[in-house]
Amino acid sequence: MKGYMYILECSDGTYYTGSTKDLKKRLQQHQDGEGANHTKKGLPVKLLYYEQYDRIDTSFYREKQVQGWSRAKKEALMRGELDALPGLSMAYRDKEIFN
Repeated sequence: MKGYMYILECSDGTYYTGSTKDLKKRLQQHQDGEGANHTKKGLPVKLLYYEQYDRIDTSFYREKQVQGWSRAKKEALMRGELDALPGLSMAYRDKEIFN
């Protein structure tokens, strides 16, 4: 069963990261106020980015990974700047600052 990890932008400018097996249906749920509490408060939402996986559990794992990222790191991902991702990690920045 396919799965998707996605990033939405809420009307207040915040990002919401989620995962689903049916992206079209889930986006409609968010727009209808049936999604997460975060998106209910920030309607309407706009799909900014998604990744497709062969398995739903893989997309769920990816969701949890990306949820922990900074806004800057999510934006680099959405721009396709994959080489910039390691430098935007907190642990990496801390290491560079303190060495």
